Amino acid sequence: MKYDVERDFLFQNSQERNMNFEEAFNRIIKFMNLDRSGNFRLMIGTDSQVHDRYTRFITGIVILNEGKGAWACIRKVVIPRKMKMLHERISKETSLTEEIVSMFTEERKNTMIDIVLPNLYRGASFTMEGHLDIGAGNRNKTRVFVEEMVKRIESMGIEPKIKPNSFVASCYANRFTK
Repeated sequence: MKYDVERDFLFQNSQERNMNFEEAFNRIIKFMNLDRSGNFRLMIGTDSQVHDRYTRFITGIVILNEGKGAWACIRKVVIPRKMKMLHERISKETSLTEEIVSMFTEERKNTMIDIVLPNLYRGASFTMEGHLDIGAGNRNKTRVFVEEMVKRIESMGIEPKIKPNSFVASCYANRFTK
């Protein structure tokens, strides 16, 4: 499947709508440049909600400067059918997260790292995480998918997070799936 990046990858937040990925990335860079010695976590995660005639997926991108604020946006994808099978939905959530992660090319990651690099001695840091809306608890239906989805995120070279530590998927993105 071929994507039209300008049409298929539009992001929004409470201040801006219809940002393409380059515009969203530039907002992340602008945010990081506000405090070049910050402790930054770039977190990407997706959640979904099945509705009567469709399933809505929301992928959140959050750049957090620990203790000093965040900038965030979402991407919405609607599949025009009820996706009732849990494995299919969790796999699609992970795929949508992987799509966005892959847009952070080595060049873009290096741009972000270069912001904090001169300030490492001051405690600056940068990490990248993939947040999965799954949990390993005995009562969690998604526990059987944890190993598979975690390996997928790890294979992309970023740190996977599951519940209760995957708040971009389970809290931020979840707010917009309703």
